[in-house]
Amino acid sequence: MSRLFYNLGRMVGPKVRKAKWIWQSMVGSEADAIKVEHDVGQDLAREVRHQLGLDREPQIRQMLNEVGPRLAACVANKSRTFNLEVVKGTEPNAFALPGGFIFVTRSLVELCQWNQDEVAFILGHEMGHVIRGHAMNRIISNSAIAAASRAAPVRGLVTGWLRRVGVQFLESAYSQDLESEADKLGVRLTAAAGYDPHAAVQLLGRLAKLNSPASQLDLGSYFSSHPAFNVRIHNINRLLQKY
Repeated sequence: MSRLFYNLGRMVGPKVRKAKWIWQSMVGSEADAIKVEHDVGQDLAREVRHQLGLDREPQIRQMLNEVGPRLAACVANKSRTFNLEVVKGTEPNAFALPGGFIFVTRSLVELCQWNQDEVAFILGHEMGHVIRGHAMNRIISNSAIAAASRAAPVRGLVTGWLRRVGVQFLESAYSQDLESEADKLGVRLTAAAGYDPHAAVQLLGRLAKLNSPASQLDLGSYFSSHPAFNVRIHNINRLLQKY
């Protein structure tokens, strides 16, 4: 996985500078920003597929093809598009790239016990990171990237920095506030798409038990980088009072 994120980092530079310029420009529209964000994500997604390989098991593909479009149809900004894919890997994992490219592993779907409501929450959570611009903002707001963006468009200026810190930077977890924001949007999308939003609490409650010392089950880095299960459940329950 480290090699993957190193290669992703090398590809970001020029388009990040263009995205930064558009987002800060008085002329650039929201549609322009989304287009450039999509271009950045498309390059990164290509490298993900190359490095990890796609899991082409038909059952999981069918599930994503059913759940994903229903969630995407509930996104207010129709300029946003989403591409859901399954990558190989034994660790439960999911991540979203700028532009709506979302990847999950089969083991994560198995942790959801193939329950569409629970899978919808996971996918909605990752869509939340895209919709709120968390992935793109984390890249653009980094001080080293910002400094490079003001310099001449020499690709090595940015890729040199990413060669040194790209792995840690791209693999680092979002803040707990951003994770909670993605949880809330994931619950809203789940409900709007006609899935049971209470499945979020059902999933997190089961995972909390599985993650206890008694079970000795390693849920991997995906869940360990998020806020504690009890905190997430508390916050989601408060939101669910509205449904």
